[in-house]
Amino acid sequence: MMRIGLISDTHGYLDPKVEKYFKECDEIWHLGDVGNIDVIKELTKIKPVRGVYGNIDGQDIRKVFPKELKFKCEEVKVWLVHIGGYPNRYAKDVKKRIEFNAPDLFITGHSHILKVMYDKKLNLLHINPGAAGKSGFHKVKTLVRFTIDQKEIKDLEVIELGPKTS
Repeated sequence: MMRIGLISDTHGYLDPKVEKYFKECDEIWHLGDVGNIDVIKELTKIKPVRGVYGNIDGQDIRKVFPKELKFKCEEVKVWLVHIGGYPNRYAKDVKKRIEFNAPDLFITGHSHILKVMYDKKLNLLHINPGAAGKSGFHKVKTLVRFTIDQKEIKDLEVIELGPKTS
């Protein structure tokens, strides 16, 4: 069983409350637009971090994280990518590949819009944890936590860190 913390679009800012919510997780997955390597250094003090780079990330992040990451967690096929879209609106460079070889869990960032959607056509769960930083049009900083237990994705929680101005 693995407890996962999802974070995205920090844009160089890590809310101090993140530690409180992720300290009981086994891993933290960052979905890009990290902003600077210090965010990753701080997250790795909490738990091991997997991640992908986003469109605003420079070489410091791109040296550490790939554009996309596919792996298995427990018995769940996972695909992380910053810009990937969502069910019925997948990004162009993702659409054919996801239809050809769909993961069980497709996690993206970029939009700053928190979404948890099930794609019945492809039989996958899509999650976007929203944005945890202070930059962008979102009004509330958000995170997501969940558990993967063998093939089951469960105990999903949406966490609001407060207004993006605080």
